[in-house]
Amino acid sequence: MEHRTCDILIIGGGGAALYAAVRAHDADPKLRIVLASKGLVGKSGCTRMVQGGYNVVLHPEDSFEKHYDDTLRGGGMINNQELAWILVTQAPERIFELENAFGCYFDRNEDGTIHQRALAGQSFNRTVHRGDLTGIELMSRLSEQVLVRDIEVLDEVRGVDLLLDPHHERVCGALLVDFHSGALVAVSARAVLLATGGAAPLYRITAASLEKSGDGMAMAFRAGAEFVDMEMMQFHPTGLMAGKSVMTGTVLEEGLRGAGGYLLNAKGERYMQRYDPAKLERSTRDRVSRSSFLEIRAGRGTPEGGVYLDVRHLGKEVLLKSSPGMYKRCLSVGYDMAKDLIQVTPTTHFQMGGLRIDTACRTSIEGLFAAGEDAGGVHGANRLGGNGVAESMVFGAVAGDSLAEYAKANKERDADPQELRKLEERLQARDGQGNAFELREDLGSVTWDHLGIIRSEKSLALTAEALDRIEEQTARLPIPCDRGTNAAFHERMNLENLVSIARLIHAGASLRKESRGSHYREDYPETSNEYLANIFLKREADGSLRQEIRPVQFSRRTPKDLAGETEIPKEKVKPGAQFFTTEV
Repeated sequence: MEHRTCDILIIGGGGAALYAAVRAHDADPKLRIVLASKGLVGKSGCTRMVQGGYNVVLHPEDSFEKHYDDTLRGGGMINNQELAWILVTQAPERIFELENAFGCYFDRNEDGTIHQRALAGQSFNRTVHRGDLTGIELMSRLSEQVLVRDIEVLDEVRGVDLLLDPHHERVCGALLVDFHSGALVAVSARAVLLATGGAAPLYRITAASLEKSGDGMAMAFRAGAEFVDMEMMQFHPTGLMAGKSVMTGTVLEEGLRGAGGYLLNAKGERYMQRYDPAKLERSTRDRVSRSSFLEIRAGRGTPEGGVYLDVRHLGKEVLLKSSPGMYKRCLSVGYDMAKDLIQVTPTTHFQMGGLRIDTACRTSIEGLFAAGEDAGGVHGANRLGGNGVAESMVFGAVAGDSLAEYAKANKERDADPQELRKLEERLQARDGQGNAFELREDLGSVTWDHLGIIRSEKSLALTAEALDRIEEQTARLPIPCDRGTNAAFHERMNLENLVSIARLIHAGASLRKESRGSHYREDYPETSNEYLANIFLKREADGSLRQEIRPVQFSRRTPKDLAGETEIPKEKVKPGAQFFTTEV
């Protein structure tokens, strides 16, 4: 086992990770920073795949209050209101820094101002973009900023587990494994940031980067960190259908619907008139995805199991100007957007739940920070399109500043040597049976069918039974002598982590006996004030799962405020917290 030491270890290679590395370095260039990515830094993760853009208040007729209220309404009022306020109020600062310090370029209006487009669920056109290739622009410029700084980059290494001190009170590093050599690397660090992304590829159809398997969250879960609202998984309404290709599920972003695209069933009906006649295709992602799913389930889907997106009436010139990337992508699988109906399907997109963090990105374990999709609370029950990449930039910056401050104020601690030996033994070669890739397909089908867009007590019971079986079969899989470039070994690790995340999603979905945002219970279709609450989950030392339901802290807005029944209070409202706890 190789041993390395640094001040700050950042695990992840997307927007939040890179922004954090840059900000931490700029806060104190003397800090030794290691950026460890499962893929290639700047070339992997989901930030690079962003099409829609970045929500930010820039126009004089827009306001922080409008953006904030849209975010809370979209989130079903269970957002962490302080985190959501940071998102909204710091988003402009990051745009100015991205453009003026890092060299990003966003589309302009004729008068030179930044162009802002419409995305669903918002009361104002506030989405900044670079055509439909916004993520590539952001990641290209952030990668350059990392390269010109003294930041050590480790490409194609994955996190195995967090390292804790002998008292298990503080995170003091992480164990990594190199994809190519298979070597284990124990990295000691004063502060650790998890920014590995969520676990959307847990499901059969996904829009997410396929190297994502909830690694950061699973590592934190095993270490005993607290999670919030894990039942909240977002499904995007329009994933491209391309047969059995990995292209199936790739997002056709909602700017197409915002610009006037229609959704049609196999009968040619514009079916959103049945589900949201006021907003139609510009309704929130959860409602549109659920509507499409119900149309397909009712037998009104295409023979391939999808629905149609119709943008022909927008014209080729408009489509090529606004969505060149999507136009080319559709052509590659046989659709001409200007001439053809495009088959689409709901696709697993984004995880709103995640590690509980405070306003400095600190988790419940000392020395451990989280940002981006690893962290929960910002979006509540449903994320607005354009708020995801804004979250990565805003909280990547917050995390970087916090990491630097923490690393300067705290000395290094040694990892528990016994736990390190146990981790090493867990990955030692052994015989076994089974096929990791077949199990992964099995898991994807189970979650899509029973833990997906529509849930019920029956489907959740089927999920629990299947997860027990898959976990048992995963434990029996072999571990090869040579871990280097061994895809089966890494798929086994992916499975272990994905099953852990699936259990957290299942636990939250079982507790929340209502429908809110992206969480829809067919047996509890109404939204209930009883569950105007957050669900917290934590693994105890004995392996049991601690579950707590805590009322939302309405620190800035109450439901009446957003319903227009009262004026927005000038002072924060901080009602006394009430708790009830269950343990399983």
